[in-house]
Amino acid sequence: MAKTVHIAVVCSPGFSHLVPITEFTKRLVKLHPNFHCTCIIPSLGSPPQSSIAYLRTLPSNIDSILLPPISKEQFPEGLFMGLQIQLTVTLSLPSIHEVLKSLSSKFRLTALVADAFAFQVLEFAKEFHALSYFYIPGSAMVVSLLLHLPKLDEEVSGEFKDLADHINLPGCVPLLGVDLPDLIQDRSSKAYKSIFELAKAMVTADGIIMNTFLEMESGAIRALEESVNGKIKLYPVGPITQKGSSNEDDECLRWLDKQPPCSVLYVSFGSGGTLSQHQIDELALGLELSGQRFLWVLRAPSKLPNAAYLETAEEDPLQFLPKGFLERTKEKGLVVASWAPQVQILGHSSVGGFLSHCGWNSILESVQEGVPLITWPIFAEQRMNAVMLAEGLKVALRPRFDEDGIVEKEEIAKVIKCLMEEEIGKGMRQRMMTLKGFTAQALKDGSSRQTLLQLTSEWENLSEN
Repeated sequence: MAKTVHIAVVCSPGFSHLVPITEFTKRLVKLHPNFHCTCIIPSLGSPPQSSIAYLRTLPSNIDSILLPPISKEQFPEGLFMGLQIQLTVTLSLPSIHEVLKSLSSKFRLTALVADAFAFQVLEFAKEFHALSYFYIPGSAMVVSLLLHLPKLDEEVSGEFKDLADHINLPGCVPLLGVDLPDLIQDRSSKAYKSIFELAKAMVTADGIIMNTFLEMESGAIRALEESVNGKIKLYPVGPITQKGSSNEDDECLRWLDKQPPCSVLYVSFGSGGTLSQHQIDELALGLELSGQRFLWVLRAPSKLPNAAYLETAEEDPLQFLPKGFLERTKEKGLVVASWAPQVQILGHSSVGGFLSHCGWNSILESVQEGVPLITWPIFAEQRMNAVMLAEGLKVALRPRFDEDGIVEKEEIAKVIKCLMEEEIGKGMRQRMMTLKGFTAQALKDGSSRQTLLQLTSEWENLSEN
């Protein structure tokens, strides 16, 4: 009988951080039933019900340990969400250490895998004689940016957003400074210092596991392999996405069943993306002006421009739509409040496009279903993702934001029509369908499966010695 290989996995707080790394552990134990994973989960305040419900669905060879919650009251007022997550992990380090100590007293820990926001945890790997790995739930382009950040920091004076020239990360589409993540836009900030520490820590790990795949980012992955020159092992094992589950009787799916093939634009800004009231008005009028069918998952407006997280979820979002909009568009559109079964929607034959905030999970789900995009980045690394999709892979259109950061209704209508009706949109759909085929192949017996087999084989060999 094969020896059990024990892996400890440290997540970051929040459902959108928990799912990508936990889905990776599910892939591991499915491929190797002799692997046992323990997921250690810090939380900011009480863990959300969505996280608790999700953890209950895990197979028996994945354990989950919820750490004592960290109170928001310990944080300064108005602290950036990324820093709240980082600080939650920092304050949870003693609890994480205790769990690892307890685990290693019962069995040998082969590897310690940490979400990028939990990078400080990897300092414990040597103490417990385990290999250390970063799990990056994003693209190879993001990994490239992080690994090159110390060099960029040295070469660039002033702020990145003020650069006139493009930033050329090896093997990646050129980027403008304004398209780099929010966290590094103010180089005197705590957020920048935190990301800089992460960048420096990455080169000390035994490996970096990435939620991407060779055929989608071949240039970036090959260039990364060249730049690390064997010092760190890279494991592109994606796309790792959550399997969809919904009631077949769901209102959205019933409505989609009645629409013609490839005729509906799906509009969603993810679980955390919100718009201002002004932008909701412009988007509604732009959808109406386009004359296209649409399914819009609407959240209540943010009180701040482009706020990433919403505190007013109890409000009915539909009350914030322009007067008469629902009545005027009832033949063409459906607006649902706050949540919809995204994976099933993207896989539905009537969906022909996706207006998205460009979160990496949403991008991978769109790629897996072959649906081209309209990019509408809001925060984090989403602008980088938008550049890759539009200018690198050429499977997306980028609307033009005005100087106040608003996309006006005429621009919205124009890009929607272009994607849904015109030749340029058809070309994008064909390229996305090709990428969909590559995705299925990578997971079945291609690059991603082979990479995961290589990683698990290394862990098995280590546990046997």
